[in-house]
Amino acid sequence: MNLSFTNLTVISHRDSFDKAVTKNVVVVALCISINYINVNLIHTFRRHQIFYMNPRYILFIHLVVNDMIQLTMTILLFLISYTLHTITASLCGILVLLAVCTTENTPLNLACMAVECYIAVSFPLRHTQICTVKKTHILIGLIWVMTILSVLPDLLFTLATEPLDFFHTRVFCLTETAFPNPSIHKKRNISYIILLVIVWLSILCTYAKILFTAKGASKDAKKARNTILLHGFQLLLCMATYVDPLIKSALKYWFPEHHADSLFACYITIIILPRSISPIIYGLRDKTLRRYLKKYLLCTRPALAGRVSTVTVDRRRSHATHVITELLDCLDGATPRSRLDCGSRLED
Repeated sequence: MNLSFTNLTVISHRDSFDKAVTKNVVVVALCISINYINVNLIHTFRRHQIFYMNPRYILFIHLVVNDMIQLTMTILLFLISYTLHTITASLCGILVLLAVCTTENTPLNLACMAVECYIAVSFPLRHTQICTVKKTHILIGLIWVMTILSVLPDLLFTLATEPLDFFHTRVFCLTETAFPNPSIHKKRNISYIILLVIVWLSILCTYAKILFTAKGASKDAKKARNTILLHGFQLLLCMATYVDPLIKSALKYWFPEHHADSLFACYITIIILPRSISPIIYGLRDKTLRRYLKKYLLCTRPALAGRVSTVTVDRRRSHATHVITELLDCLDGATPRSRLDCGSRLED
């Protein structure tokens, strides 16, 4: 992915003060809103065993955490481009590498979720044996290893070819300025194409079979088809980042006088919008997750209800103990006839 299209808004056409403030406020507001929902999703996931022992929810929460990191990094770069304008090349390289890794993680995670869904639908009896918590954690580790190995040669090549002073110079943070060697960009384009083909093939094959199964099902078929469409739309938006050079060229050709605004719209559509779809797909449409999530989103106090119920139980227990004590005192040394009076007092 090329992260330069967001920052080119500042390079190509310097926005007016009002327009710059409006864009930054919109970006920060969207970031806070999306991350607020994501934080509540993570909190819900950690609080309930039904989620953190389920491979499907583990993959989903990894996608949420990954999207939070990616969104924070790209918005941080966006704000830096308007405020500081330039930073050191070493810091720029770290931010760009982290943003690229998390961006590459997203389609790979979606592909793994597609495979998990396919196994759940096609092999329901073996699903718990194939998809375990341990294997899911290993799979997430492999995703990170693959993305780190894809960007590590860029870092090593830059360290070997650029002078030491380069890393202390202040640059406008772009992928091209952090890693200026042209061979790096050629290598990255080839790796993106390979990843694009692999992920799309896996998504199309698995979801085609899931869609076929959903059509034949009599229950929740409509919901399954809608989920598949949302997944495909999310993947399409995520994969658009791999062809952003073509999108930039087309926007510059079609809207030469509004190039900065078109790039900002592209940033909102390609970078921010896909990060808001994950909470919609699972946080709002998944019944189990929605039942727990709404307690935290609406700031309700389930713990308070628990404390109230505990107090009620203690009061009833104390009352029962008092009644039993009175009954024992009444029966102690009482005649058979007076014992009937004790029973009447107990009923009262």
